[in-house]
Amino acid sequence: MNNQQKVQPAVQGGHNRMKKSIQFGAGNIGRGFIGALLRQSGYEVLFADINTEMINALTERGRYTVFITDHAPESFEIDHVTAIDTSNPLLVEEVRESDIITTAVGLSILPKIAPVIARGIEERAARDKESFLNIIACENGVRATSQLKREVLALLSDKGEQYCDRWVGFVDCSVDRIVPPVKTDLVADVSVERFYEWNVDNSQIKGIFDVEGVNRVNDLSSYIERKLFTLNTGHAIVAYLGYLKGYETIDQSIADPCILKITRAAMHESGAALARKFGLDIDEHAAYCEKIINRFRNVFLNDVVTRVGRDPLRKLSAGDRFISPLTTAHQYGLPIDNLLLGVGAALHFHIAGDHQSSQMQEMIRQEGLATAIGKISGVEASSPLNKRMVEAYEVIATFLQREV
Repeated sequence: MNNQQKVQPAVQGGHNRMKKSIQFGAGNIGRGFIGALLRQSGYEVLFADINTEMINALTERGRYTVFITDHAPESFEIDHVTAIDTSNPLLVEEVRESDIITTAVGLSILPKIAPVIARGIEERAARDKESFLNIIACENGVRATSQLKREVLALLSDKGEQYCDRWVGFVDCSVDRIVPPVKTDLVADVSVERFYEWNVDNSQIKGIFDVEGVNRVNDLSSYIERKLFTLNTGHAIVAYLGYLKGYETIDQSIADPCILKITRAAMHESGAALARKFGLDIDEHAAYCEKIINRFRNVFLNDVVTRVGRDPLRKLSAGDRFISPLTTAHQYGLPIDNLLLGVGAALHFHIAGDHQSSQMQEMIRQEGLATAIGKISGVEASSPLNKRMVEAYEVIATFLQREV
């Protein structure tokens, strides 16, 4: 879609009103990906956030521009948007009247937005509102919406829960788009890569679901893990190795033959585990890996390695982008040498202003590497796999000394 095209307001259920959506999180993913697709599908978009500057910018202008950053740049305008502070009591009314609620706030924030969603559902139930609401948590995590659902259900009355079961769909998804924090002239404008992928679990949808560009699938788990343990794993490895070698951006880092070799091999190791687990076609996955590597090469994104590498404790936790593919491949007896190098590089990460990297280095210093790895990853200090992570850390240290 280019900036000359007009979005035609869509109507819901035969009534002459624009469909309504709430996007929790007005960050770059919220504006540049999820909110943009909702608007392009004919939804009025309300962003709910805590950033006063962003809320004011969206409210005052009611529109923003999305820039596609690659060798053939484009831009298009997103209109019919506004914003509200998540603490505003009026947000409950918006939940009551919405057709779709999406999030891009981070997994740790989902419990904090559950109460307002629950109150909105209670109001829908009290009014016997016979219209469907689909809720989709677009987070980097395995079935994040199901996590949000548990938080919401715990807050509902019996009537609210009965209403929820009939009218509310909690739809798990996987999302993929690189949206780096590129500075623009106007606060709300945002830059994104051209590629995107948004897969949703078709079995969880309630009623009509008409968001353009969304892929409805019946085997979501394989899509979630393919994305998290290929793209996110590779992205993090490039960032950590690039940081340690003194590069500033992802495209600079992936241009280094050594980093490219380790990253590609690690993604293939993860892919072999996914193939065993889900029966994925290994050749198709290899092609998927090359597509990702080409995305990393996009010089126009200016994707900074310190941004991608931040929060290493979360990224090294059990179930996340390193430990899950590592332990899965290890259980199948598959090669893991390059995944281990990624872990080793991540354990060296330390930048000012990133609390988790400081906390990680302090943990390593005070408790020793094996114990720290055990606490961070859930892989016991006495296990052979933990020992191999310690060895990978030392290999990376030796590698860096050689580079110097």
